[in-house]
Parts: sequence; structure tokens; C-alpha cells
Amino acid sequence: MAHSHSHSPASDSNGNSKRLLAAFVVTATFMLLEVIGGLISGSLALLADAGHMFTDAAALLFAFLAVYFARRPPNNQHTFGWLRLTTLAAFINAIALVLITVLIVYEAFVRFYHPQPIAGKTMMVIAVAGLFANLLAFWILHRGSEEKNMNVRAAALHVLGDLLGSVGAIIAALVILWTGWTPVDPILSVLVSCLVLRSAWRLLKESVNELLEGAPKALDIAALKRNLSRSIPEVRDVHHVHIWLVGEKPVMTLHVQVIPPHDHDALLSRIHHFLEHEYHVEHATVQMEYQPCSGPDCHLYQSTPDAHHHHH
Repeated sequence: MAHSHSHSPASDSNGNSKRLLAAFVVTATFMLLEVIGGLISGSLALLADAGHMFTDAAALLFAFLAVYFARRPPNNQHTFGWLRLTTLAAFINAIALVLITVLIVYEAFVRFYHPQPIAGKTMMVIAVAGLFANLLAFWILHRGSEEKNMNVRAAALHVLGDLLGSVGAIIAALVILWTGWTPVDPILSVLVSCLVLRSAWRLLKESVNELLEGAPKALDIAALKRNLSRSIPEVRDVHHVHIWLVGEKPVMTLHVQVIPPHDHDALLSRIHHFLEHEYHVEHATVQMEYQPCSGPDCHLYQSTPDAHHHHH
């Protein structure tokens, strides 16, 4: 039995850390500005957009913490380090966002039937400032895109999506200034809230899946078994595969029945190379076996008995 564990230099880079922190500060600052502006102007659309910016600020903070905690070495008590702390924070954040969205939608219906005065000029100034804040945050993150860091790319997508919320608030402000029709504010606040709810629901599903040690959604374990067996002729069968996420890093254990090799370490190295380069699994514990496995999880090709004819 052996295992492999390596780290991507880009994920631990100081450059990504500084970019994420700078983008978080910009987004969080203008989120507070939108909250204050929304309360002063009476605009629910601004408050809804602030909620959307809150999701982005949280995403940026989690990405920054993921880079920070990835640097902390594991110890005897926390053998994987503190990576899953960000997942727990994401779970709590997602629940909070769902509750905030429900409150905003409820308030929007109340305001639609009982319109309140809105300071259109104040609303416009804050909305335009929020738009520029999102553009600045996106520019900061985009500078790091050449490093192909997953955290930075994901955070940049969050900020890009938030631009829609700022545009919605600007449209609402323009309609109010030109026509005085205030119901456009709660209508657009509901539309922005739908964007927040979509992000929050996705975050909730992903965090719950990771906390329950579910396999990554994009990884097909049945296909991985087949592809490993087809790519390495010495591999006869793959079984007892377990894969889960720790701070967005996939971790895997598996049993592999092989033809007794001349060079055990070389075959093991090829298996690790396949897992890392084909499925981006950098930490895998592989148990190599020479005897057939017995048990319900051992029959890989029950539905396709001809799939491993090349081994015979």
C-alpha cells in the first residue's frame, strides 16, 4: 500500500493570496456602502444587490482562507490540516443567504402593494459606485487568471455575476428618476434576489456534499475504474474506490488487482500518474492486490463482460 501527495505551487502563491484579499476588501467595502445607501434612499433593490455582493465577498473570503489554510501543515490531531473549515463556513453562509433572500422577497411584496418613497439620485450614485467596485474587483482577479488557479477563477465568476445586480439597481434608479414609478424597485429586487438564491443554493449543495464526504459531482467513478483498467494493461480490476473532498482537494483510496509486476514501484507510480493527470487526484492511497477480490464492490464489468477481454 502506498500513497502520493503533492501540492500545486499556484494554489499556494502569495500573488493569488494578495489578489483575493484585495478583491475581498473592495467588494466588502462597497457592500457596506450599498447597505447604508439602501437604508438612506429606501431602495430595496440596493439592499438586494448588497445581498448579492455579500455572496461575492463571502466567496472571495473563502477562496483567500483556502489558500491561507492550505499553507498550514497537518498535525496529529488534524491530519488533513484545516482545509474543511472553509467548507463549514460556506455551509453557514449559504443558510444565512437563503434566509436573507426570503426576507427581501417578503419585503418586496409588501412594498409592491404599499409603495414607499425612494431617493432616486442617492440610489443611482450608490448603484454606479457598486458597479465600478465590481469592475475593479474583477480586474484585480483577472490579473491572476494566467496562473489558472481554481479559487481565483471561481471568485472572478462570482464577481462577474454580481455586475448584473448593480446593473439592475441602476435600471431601477433610472426608471424612478424618469417616471417616478417606484414599484420597479421591489420588482428588480426580486430578480436580483433570485440570482442570490441561485448562488446560495449551489453553495449549500456543494458544502453539504463535501461535509457528507460525497464524491465530486464531476467525477464518474465507474468511468474512472474502466479507464484505469484500459490504460494500464497490468490492472485486472479496480474496487473499493472511495473519493471525497477536503477543502476542494480530492482525496482517494482504492484497491487494484494487478498481474504480479516485475517492478512494483514502477507500476504504482504509473497508477498515481494516471490518477493525477487524468482526474487531478493528487492524494491517492493505492492498495495493490494479486488475488481476485470477493464482495459486492468487486465486479467492475458485470454489465459489460467483454470490456476486459484484452487482459486475457
